[in-house]
Amino acid sequence: MNYWLIKSEPSVWSFNDQKKAGFKGTTWDGVRNYQAANYLKQMKLEDHCFFYHSNEDKKIIGIVKVIKSAFIDPTDKEKKFVAVKVAYHKDLIEPVSLMDIKENKEISHLPLIKQSRLSVMPIDSKCWKIICKMGRI
Repeated sequence: MNYWLIKSEPSVWSFNDQKKAGFKGTTWDGVRNYQAANYLKQMKLEDHCFFYHSNEDKKIIGIVKVIKSAFIDPTDKEKKFVAVKVAYHKDLIEPVSLMDIKENKEISHLPLIKQSRLSVMPIDSKCWKIICKMGRI
């Protein structure tokens, strides 16, 4: 299994919206950055993703899992970019803020800090475990 972090502005699509979609999931589309799109292409069924609220909150709120691997993004008229389908998996008991991540030297190397505009990024298993512990799950 691989681990990822996906970002969404809560005013556009929040973790609560994702939870309401339930286990049937939703299409994670609209990604137009080539590096982020390449990460979407690498996602496999059952991979887990941290769900990060960008802009207003700047914190990891919960976890979703990939329920359909990469397919042509239906919102892309040129058919260049892909989407995946993700479903709610679980809440973090304690959301993990960007500030908490920056302050933890073991995970301060994450792309979340180094490439702050990237909307999809890999998370190594060591960092995944640390963030899960920070989130009390």
